Amino acid sequence: MRTNPFLDTWLFLIGQQPDQVALGVWRWLVVALFLGLLVASVAIALREWRADPAQRTAGNIVTWAFRTMMGAMWFQGALWKLPLPRSDGFFFWTGQIAENAAFEIHRTIARDIMLPYLPLFQAPVFLAEMFMGITLMLGFAVRLSSALGILFVLHLWLGLYRVDYEWPWLFWFMVFTLGMFIIHNAGRSLGLDAAFHRQPPTWARGAIGRIYGLAS
Repeated sequence: MRTNPFLDTWLFLIGQQPDQVALGVWRWLVVALFLGLLVASVAIALREWRADPAQRTAGNIVTWAFRTMMGAMWFQGALWKLPLPRSDGFFFWTGQIAENAAFEIHRTIARDIMLPYLPLFQAPVFLAEMFMGITLMLGFAVRLSSALGILFVLHLWLGLYRVDYEWPWLFWFMVFTLGMFIIHNAGRSLGLDAAFHRQPPTWARGAIGRIYGLAS
């Protein structure tokens, strides 16, 4: 049950939200990982602020804040995909897609493929959402993670389209935000993408560098 935004944020930071408590002792690992990512995000932003005068703009600060918050959303959203191999929450929402997707083919895939073989889908979904959370918070390969996020959001938009208490525009606002991250290279605003483009490491050269350039 939600209380208010400030208390709920505090409970998340100390590992006391229901999705975290359900993990038992493992929740402390999740809390440590999130706090580590948050500290790393701030440290990277401060380093880039000092190292590159071009980074010292209000627009870069706002982009960094929005990108970090979007990453935190994906990180938190990944948690109810645990425990593996099957989460009751993941089973419930996949069932909602099987009943409420906008198109019959979507409902059929969820009902006849995803639900019977849920453990095969749950781990990849968890890892993908965790990847998006981590990369957005650190500002690494942000174009790639944003494009992946858009695909996930469109799947949810169509999959939950006929659920009365879901407002379809909410999904599109996430698409708009992630799309802006792609267009404006949000990882290059006080993120690792900015650092790697300023001083490319050895691995970011040649063919790998070209691929990374597209992803960032």
